Amino acid sequence: MVLSPDDIHNKEFSTKLRGYNIDEVNDFLEQIIKDYQITLKQNKDLQERLDASEGKLKYFNELKDSLNQSILVAQEAADKVKTNSKKEADIITREAQKQASDIVSEATDKSNQMIDDASQKAKRLSVETDDLKKQTRVFRQRLQVMLESQLEVVKSKDWDQLLSETNTADYTEIQHVLKEDSLDNSGDASVNSEATVEITEATSGETPVADGGDQAPQQTVVIFPDDDNAAN
Repeated sequence: MVLSPDDIHNKEFSTKLRGYNIDEVNDFLEQIIKDYQITLKQNKDLQERLDASEGKLKYFNELKDSLNQSILVAQEAADKVKTNSKKEADIITREAQKQASDIVSEATDKSNQMIDDASQKAKRLSVETDDLKKQTRVFRQRLQVMLESQLEVVKSKDWDQLLSETNTADYTEIQHVLKEDSLDNSGDASVNSEATVEITEATSGETPVADGGDQAPQQTVVIFPDDDNAAN
């Protein structure tokens, strides 16, 4: 049992002959009581400090355990995030590669289709150009033949003969008209111009008849080839 200052202060000793001096013993006990009180107080302070330290130590230990647990949880979460991120990155990469492949394939198909269309158009244009050239050559040949034929007609001597015969017919017609006028004025109905054959005007489109019964050359008609025949 731990003695208290009061126990020391109230302690009574029995007296014997030639014993210790009571005053000195009491003074010493008083000193012991003071020192003991100081020691108890220091012990109490140390105990309180020890308790506080132990409390702090317990808190820090708990904090350490909590931090360790948090670190473990964070590490696990980081590992999960890393794993999920890697999986998502792989998925995104595969999807991007697939989309890129689809885009490239679609672009290639479109470009090939455009090239095929352009090639077909070029072929059609080439064929049409060749056909047009053929038609142009045919038209040129026909036009050349026609112009050469017309030129031969123009250069023909029949034109000179026609002009010569036309002048003679006009002169004969004028004399015939004057003769009819003179007969009409004579009053003889048997020689009236109404009974005679009607004389064709020189300006009409009919063919004049000369004294010898020969007809003038026929009119030449220029016929241009139409597009349908030229195309064939």
